[in-house]
Amino acid sequence: MKFSIKKTDILDVLSKVQGMAGRKSSLAITETVLINAKGNTITLAATDLETGFTGTYAAVVETEGVIALNARKLYEIVREFPTDDVIVNEVENRWIEIGDSKVLYHIVGMNPDDFPDVPTVPQAAFINIDSFMLKRMIERNIMVAGPSDDKRAHILGTYFQIITADGTPKARMTSTDGSRLMLMDTPFGGEAIIGLEEGILIPKKGLHEINKFLGSEGEVRVGIQDNHFVVKKQRETLIVRLLEGAFPAYEEIIKKEDGHIISVAKQPFLMMLKRMSILSSEDYKAAIFKFENNSLLISASNPDIGESKEDMAIDYDGECMTIAFNPRFFIDTLNVTDSDEAIIYLVSEEKPCLLFDKEDDSFLSAIMPMRI
Repeated sequence: MKFSIKKTDILDVLSKVQGMAGRKSSLAITETVLINAKGNTITLAATDLETGFTGTYAAVVETEGVIALNARKLYEIVREFPTDDVIVNEVENRWIEIGDSKVLYHIVGMNPDDFPDVPTVPQAAFINIDSFMLKRMIERNIMVAGPSDDKRAHILGTYFQIITADGTPKARMTSTDGSRLMLMDTPFGGEAIIGLEEGILIPKKGLHEINKFLGSEGEVRVGIQDNHFVVKKQRETLIVRLLEGAFPAYEEIIKKEDGHIISVAKQPFLMMLKRMSILSSEDYKAAIFKFENNSLLISASNPDIGESKEDMAIDYDGECMTIAFNPRFFIDTLNVTDSDEAIIYLVSEEKPCLLFDKEDDSFLSAIMPMRI
């Protein structure tokens, strides 16, 4: 095998697959990237056995062949390479030369036959989603993460489904960690995929890898094949094995009943929450929110540190409600909203608070009250 490729054509993708190739595994071969040189292209593949990637890139191929190379070392070599043209040449016994007239690396590869199969998706059904909107959906959902030792599928995964809102079919992602829930809807093009009304559970770590390849322009194709979630770009395909399990019924949680709608200026509210979270710790996460007489008073108490309180004027004339919340959940939501105003939706002291962007009802966060 011998080929040359532009450094700029391969460096970015090698950087993005480091998460998959760097994940701990009992198989050393998963630490490699598979390179297949054929025709006038090379195809790269990487996998952590749950998430797989393939991408095809233009190259000048002198001799066809296939090899598996350590993904980290290959990335570091290409990143520091002094010229724009990188020449890769297999010499003997899977030894590979990478270089040009001035610099030469001599590294050993692994048997490509040992590389795990990355499923192909010729029969997958696809819908088209704006790349930037899918990226936002993923980023907002993967921030909702449970404890690292929690193995429940609905905590490890994000729920993806097709819903109908105002007569329009939309793709929806929903995540929970047991204390809060986030969801976002976005329109899509093409025919709805049969079976997605019931929803699928996609591992959040797989979505994290997909997110690296999503840009701010164009569309991507999203589909399911067998037990896999698939995202296709023009040159690249990512496939994630689905989780088995059920997502909790959440519709009642986000249902807007006869409650109180409170509009607040986002930035002052956000800064207030940040100040009130200063005294929080792992054992004392709660702050007390008191809604009364056009005022919101937030107080925090940590016996190991001290106390704090602050109030702000709001438009609220309902009965007095005192509720404990984790202010960090409000901060996380406000940090990913765009408009200058946020909406707090309250029903009672026992029910979740809904928080969303005043100008974007496609995204909301449901925050559960805490017991103190």
